[in-house]
Amino acid sequence: MWLKVNDDYRTLVEEFLTVQDLSKASKSQYKSVLRQFGWYMYDSMNNKFFYKISKRDFMRYLSYIRDNRKMSSSAIGIRKSVVSSLCNYIENVVAEDDGNYKMFRNFTRGLPPIPKNRVYEKVKVTRDEYDMMMKLLEEDGNLLGMAWLATAFLVGARRSEIIQFKTEILEYSVPEGQSYVLSHIVRGKGPSTDGKKLEYMIPLEVLPYWKKWIESRGYESEFVFSTRYDNDIKAMSSAWANDFCTNTLSDMLERRINVHIFKNSCITYLLESGVPMHLVSKYVAHHNDISTTQIYDLRDFEEEKNQIFG
Repeated sequence: MWLKVNDDYRTLVEEFLTVQDLSKASKSQYKSVLRQFGWYMYDSMNNKFFYKISKRDFMRYLSYIRDNRKMSSSAIGIRKSVVSSLCNYIENVVAEDDGNYKMFRNFTRGLPPIPKNRVYEKVKVTRDEYDMMMKLLEEDGNLLGMAWLATAFLVGARRSEIIQFKTEILEYSVPEGQSYVLSHIVRGKGPSTDGKKLEYMIPLEVLPYWKKWIESRGYESEFVFSTRYDNDIKAMSSAWANDFCTNTLSDMLERRINVHIFKNSCITYLLESGVPMHLVSKYVAHHNDISTTQIYDLRDFEEEKNQIFG
């Protein structure tokens, strides 16, 4: 499909992706988004050249992915942003050397904002629900699931960070009276290939679940969360957690949950337990500003609200 798109656009995209300082995940997302738009240009615009694309053309594309593909406002916003980045690159760099783009302007600029829609209601996973799911996973003999769920709920790391944890953590010494072990550095969300360097506090409560899983899996791997297909052993892909939440945990809770709700739930659980917001923000959430952590706070404050007019 990609090879059917005109050479001019394919060359621009490849050049743009090559010079961008993006993380591996972001580069993959950019590549996918730009190829999707290229196919739309080919399939619905008679393979029109990129320098001929107008605001009206792009509005057609946004309408298509909203109405035909049923994408959320967030997904649409990402696609608009990525195409806009390509347009800025062409405007600032390519236009100087390519006559076809001498008068090119970013056609995404000045378009009406994308109306927001909420396709997923954030409902926290409570400690009682966590305990219930752990019990069911234990009954199923799902030691990998227990290890992952304990990490997601009690550590608060993102999906892509959890799969970086190494078995060496189990060998770290823990000072007497300390309730956690500090992880090695993992790559967090952030620009460039380095991202944000993070060290996570792993509660000691989590480690027995790691040990049981590692002892049961029957193969060696430097990563706690790994998979084996035939003789191919590798670090777990981030897609595994998506399937686990969709096909296992959602059924247990009888409501839809995804991987992202666990960072919210971990932060909320700690705040409900009385841990000060600034400590949760700095040492668990790894946010630069406490206002970001407040976005993850899913407490309902029912008792406090009842006192307002009491």
